[in-house]
Amino acid sequence: MRKRLYRVLVALIGALMVLLVGSAGAAQATDTPPPDATAIQVTLQDEANKDAQGNPKPISGVTLEVSKDGEKAGEGVTDAKGVAIIVVEELGKYTVTLDEKTLPEGTVLDENTKNEATVQVRFQGPNNRAIFPIGVTAGEQSNFAKDLAQNLRAGIVFALVLCLAGLGFSLIFGTTGLSNFAHGELLTFGAVMAWTFDQIFKTGGLATVSVILAGIIAVILGGVGGYVQDKVLWGPLRRRGTGLIAMMIVSIGLAIFLRYLFQYFYGSSTRSLSQYSGQQREQHWYYLGLSLSDREAVIVLIAIVTITVVCVWMAKSRMGKAMRAVSDNPALAASSGLRVDSVITNAWVIGGALTALSGVLYAMQLQVNSFMGMRILLVIFAAVTLGGLGTIWGALVGSMVIGLVYELGPLFGVPSSIKEVGPLLIMIVILLVRPQGILGRKERLG
Repeated sequence: MRKRLYRVLVALIGALMVLLVGSAGAAQATDTPPPDATAIQVTLQDEANKDAQGNPKPISGVTLEVSKDGEKAGEGVTDAKGVAIIVVEELGKYTVTLDEKTLPEGTVLDENTKNEATVQVRFQGPNNRAIFPIGVTAGEQSNFAKDLAQNLRAGIVFALVLCLAGLGFSLIFGTTGLSNFAHGELLTFGAVMAWTFDQIFKTGGLATVSVILAGIIAVILGGVGGYVQDKVLWGPLRRRGTGLIAMMIVSIGLAIFLRYLFQYFYGSSTRSLSQYSGQQREQHWYYLGLSLSDREAVIVLIAIVTITVVCVWMAKSRMGKAMRAVSDNPALAASSGLRVDSVITNAWVIGGALTALSGVLYAMQLQVNSFMGMRILLVIFAAVTLGGLGTIWGALVGSMVIGLVYELGPLFGVPSSIKEVGPLLIMIVILLVRPQGILGRKERLG
């Protein structure tokens, strides 16, 4: 009898434990909303604290409150992945408020980041993601000296990339007198070709050097593209005696055509190369007090070597001297026995290759987009105009100045979204005060 009673008690205790565990599991399960529930998903990541792969670390345990029309509509806490899914009852406009007191010790919102975000819930389900201005940084506060060093580094890298494109533009303008509005698309061409061949090589035995191989092929194709342009389009127009204004309008049409051709084949989305794009400055080298990531150091090295080789080649080689002669006076160069058409074709080939290289390096620094060349075309114009249209040395000087102004502008109050304003203002002022540019000559501008 006692044994039977004991077995009954054990069975009751077991059943009670099962019920308790089950009820606890059920209570836990209620923390995870059903897949079809309308919810706001917020992800908090610490951009100032990244792992070895460069991924920001998730911020867990942070309380978020959702309100609508001033009334609380829900609350959630970020999990180990830094994600909080907060269920709301209906579609509409909500405010997500972050409780700063629940942030991990040593992590604070910077002075430009609000602890609120507005979310427009338009879809049923949990895919209403809050674009939360988390922007959290570790306790270290930014200062002017640190920002100046960072912007100076970015300005130098951008100026060197700009310089390669400016050299290409100056070679073509110097020998033909043409302001090529399709020059930005030559830069885009280099970038998209590098991305295309990178996608081909990245999964094979050449994966470790896929970007390098893709970049070399893109530069060669850039030179071929310049050759084809001159032979198919610009050469025939020159021989027909087409005026520069008409050719400039043709270049605008060509730019629009190429731009939408890129968009047709590559779309409007932004793409990354398989290597370098994810590098962070944890892997850095120091040069003159500026820290450069490996990627930036490679860009600077390639750009400086290329610019040096081109400048020496222009100064010492026979073809370089011929290009300068054609640039100074095409008629006199032709009467002296120079084959002007051949010199111009070489200028297109070298200019196309340099601009394609600029596009490859720009893609390494940022990302690939069908409109990337169009966006910096006016900055290239500003650089070569400031330095002096058609002069190689002017392109160098102008690119360095414009590149630094472009990146340092936001530090002095220019919004980052319109930081092209500074270079364009300089271009306007230089055209009013010294139309020939810093190193240009008056007789070249009519």
